[in-house]
Amino acid sequence: MLEKHLLQIVQELSLQPRQVAATAVLLEEGATVPFIARYRKERTGELDEVQITQIRDRMNDLAELDKRREAIIGSLAERKLLTEELQVKIDAAKTLSVLEDLYLPFRPKKRTRATIAKEKGLEPLAEVIWEQLAATDPDAEAAAYVSAEKEVPDVAAALAGARDIIAERINDSAEARAAMRQLYLTKGVLKSKVVFDKETEAAKFKDYFDWSEPVANCPSHRFLAIRRGEAEGMLFSRITPPEEEALAILDHLFVKGAHPAAQQVGLAAQDCYKRLLGFSMEGEARLFYKKKADEEAIRVFAENLRELLLASPLGQKTVLALDPGFRTGCKMVVLDPQGKLLTHEVVYPERGARERAEAAEVLKSVVVRFKVEAIAIGNGTASRETEAFVRALGFPSSVTVVVVSESGASIYSASEVAREEFPDLDLTVRGAISIGRRLMDPLAELVKIDPKSIGVGQYQHDVDQSALKRSLDDTVVSCVNHVGVELNTASANLLGYVSGLNSRTAQGIVEFRNANGAFQSREQLMKVPGLGPKAFEQAAGFLRIRNGKNPLDASAVHPERYPLVDRMAGDLGCSVGELLQNPARRSAIKLESYITPEVGLPTLQDIVKELAKPGRDPRKQFEVFAFSEEAMEVKDLKPGMKLPGIVTNVAAFGAFIDVGVHQDGLAHISQLSDQFVKNPSDVVKVGQKVMATVLEVDLERKRISLSLKTNPEIGAAPRGRSGGGGAQMPKRRESSAPPQTDWFTAALNRRH
Repeated sequence: MLEKHLLQIVQELSLQPRQVAATAVLLEEGATVPFIARYRKERTGELDEVQITQIRDRMNDLAELDKRREAIIGSLAERKLLTEELQVKIDAAKTLSVLEDLYLPFRPKKRTRATIAKEKGLEPLAEVIWEQLAATDPDAEAAAYVSAEKEVPDVAAALAGARDIIAERINDSAEARAAMRQLYLTKGVLKSKVVFDKETEAAKFKDYFDWSEPVANCPSHRFLAIRRGEAEGMLFSRITPPEEEALAILDHLFVKGAHPAAQQVGLAAQDCYKRLLGFSMEGEARLFYKKKADEEAIRVFAENLRELLLASPLGQKTVLALDPGFRTGCKMVVLDPQGKLLTHEVVYPERGARERAEAAEVLKSVVVRFKVEAIAIGNGTASRETEAFVRALGFPSSVTVVVVSESGASIYSASEVAREEFPDLDLTVRGAISIGRRLMDPLAELVKIDPKSIGVGQYQHDVDQSALKRSLDDTVVSCVNHVGVELNTASANLLGYVSGLNSRTAQGIVEFRNANGAFQSREQLMKVPGLGPKAFEQAAGFLRIRNGKNPLDASAVHPERYPLVDRMAGDLGCSVGELLQNPARRSAIKLESYITPEVGLPTLQDIVKELAKPGRDPRKQFEVFAFSEEAMEVKDLKPGMKLPGIVTNVAAFGAFIDVGVHQDGLAHISQLSDQFVKNPSDVVKVGQKVMATVLEVDLERKRISLSLKTNPEIGAAPRGRSGGGGAQMPKRRESSAPPQTDWFTAALNRRH
């Protein structure tokens, strides 16, 4: 397969043949994308994870294409329909569309108007007309086929049957389908209208009640919004090109002149377009643009997820976590620096003076007793009130107070993972634990939750779920291996995303660790049942052991390169430990001396960088953030207010920002920067801290319009279409309730 498709992949991805070939071989040998990108740079010519993933995905696509090709050839051969000419065309087909076009004339069909006409013996008449000889008189030819016995009552019926046969022949033409497909994709117009008598019920789709635009220009979020309106029975839509251009294409391909026979073919071509080919190509266009919209939505989701997973960790500190609530009280837990539960309790700071005083005493005593270093407060219902209560207790500045996103915490608390970890605890306590751990290490905690439940997607329930899962899984794997995993403290969930490992081998590592104590070296991994040499090769470099027997086990240096580092140290007359601690020793290393056919300069440079900062967390340093005390609720907001905020979601039409009022505001794409912005993710990222200006507040419709411009025009919120299918901004929920996982059903109705 590789040799057959090598040139095609090279051309599509603009890479060198040796890069594609080497990557393909490594993938077929069982190497993972993170391993290839990090430890096989010389073989691939330093391809990054994105390029390697593209090669992998294209190889899979072409393998599926070959599978379909073989099935078609087998079907044709079995029915003795495969000719040498057809075989050549099928072998040369580079897309599924072309392949299916070639097969269409031979595909077993249901009973159609054309097959009925053939049953009536009208195929010879169709052949005569198809020849389009100037001397042919269609009426005279058709007269011979009039037969009461065959249900052909007159000449008109005979000609109609012949045209049905010709129309199907035109529909089956690979050339016609290719030309028409191009027309639909380039000049198709997307039109949507409201379903009759659904105007009131479909109010959230009001912008699309009478919408029209070239489908090639339609942004993904708008296309998906219209699709959602159709799925909910509120809208109907069509994609159609200019009819005169479509008919002109068919006339050019099949009509030879202006004589009577050619006129019959022209009529058949018109019928073909309106009854067969047009609907077929519209279906293909809808699928094409749906796939394109899915890809963009999935790309946005993956980018947002990456930023969230790589958010700055507080680190290993004793944390008190609070899951706020008015009615149910605040669920309080204390976690040790490794994330283990020390104690839990419920306090009620919002019930009354007595309960408030009791809650204050409990928190003060717990902070002192367990030497708490940070307090994490979930950002659900009553979070701002709880934050104000905690800050008023006068804890020393050494105790950091942080409001933490709790999206997905309730999903975790009800999951099998949480039940296994804390079988005797209530869901609300598990949720509080998740909030605390999320502050300590967002990545380690968020991998326990289905990414779709974290709330950073765009129409995630409308896109191809298999493609979405693949992309999100790739993103999680990439992030986990980018950061590295502490072998002696990581959960099975986190270990399962390490290159070369899976849920089974990850569980095996945890069981081995529980039975034998902490790992002293990476080499011990080979003793874990079920973890073979290949898994060790793929995983070892991404696993860290602090204070192990070999200091390199705490670094990203792969064990296969330990002898090389030993040689470097030996040449300098020092130990590996000295090499790690002494910059002067490292600067004396002459990399050129260690270049071999297997190890080139890229790998050597990586090794030296890692020796300088072994096992350093690549994530940004944690920074404390606090919301403004000016605004606690939406009603406190006033146009012109400048408030600190955190970007919670980035969409194709703008960014959602939490300014601490239990409801996110939207900064439209036109308000993200003083300069023109084409792609919001170019200027804002999930988790980014920003200073936002309130443009407009609509209390009735629960809308907050924000701006990140230096000097925005107050009160002039953008009237652009966001592509959302709803009228309300995303609202915070109490953490015990299922989280809102698709905010874009509630995005602003604004034209983009």
